[in-house]
Amino acid sequence: MNTMMDILGSTIIGGMLLLLVLKLNVFMSESGYSSDTELRLQQNTKTLADIMNSDFRKIGYKYDHTAIITAQPERFKFVGDLEKPGDIGFGTVDTLEYFIEDSTHSTGTTNQNDIILVRVLNNKDTLDGPSLGLVKLQFTYKDSTSTPTADLTKIRYIQTEMWVQPTESRNNFITGNNDSTFTYWEFTIYPRNI
Repeated sequence: MNTMMDILGSTIIGGMLLLLVLKLNVFMSESGYSSDTELRLQQNTKTLADIMNSDFRKIGYKYDHTAIITAQPERFKFVGDLEKPGDIGFGTVDTLEYFIEDSTHSTGTTNQNDIILVRVLNNKDTLDGPSLGLVKLQFTYKDSTSTPTADLTKIRYIQTEMWVQPTESRNNFITGNNDSTFTYWEFTIYPRNI
């Protein structure tokens, strides 16, 4: 009888240890996935921010008139020497426009909130491809006192806000809920030539 109790007790303890090992494995997998997702979100956001930062700093370069053509919360169009800035003799002034398109233009993603950032240089779409998880983009235009303005001649700063989510939605195994991971990135550009 004691032998049966020992076997039953060992089986219960062994089963509990096996369940703890399985739970630890699931936890490690979820943690690894979350870390990778957050890193990918930050890299995607930084890539978009670097592209816009580089372009916005050249607003009005080698252009003597009002360099900003359109200044809306989700659309921005301006003039400047962007393609080969500083080249003597090249001197053509470029027109660059940023705007977003809704999730119906997004391909290669299952996130229904994705939008596409479109970059049009001299009437040619030059930024295409995946959405990189961008779900919201907003421009705010400020004057020399950092007060929001709609007057194109008074804009001195461009504040950009981006929200990025994973391109693939996935239910969290532990909570059973859809992951709500996102990255928010805000930066302000102070173009020297406007």
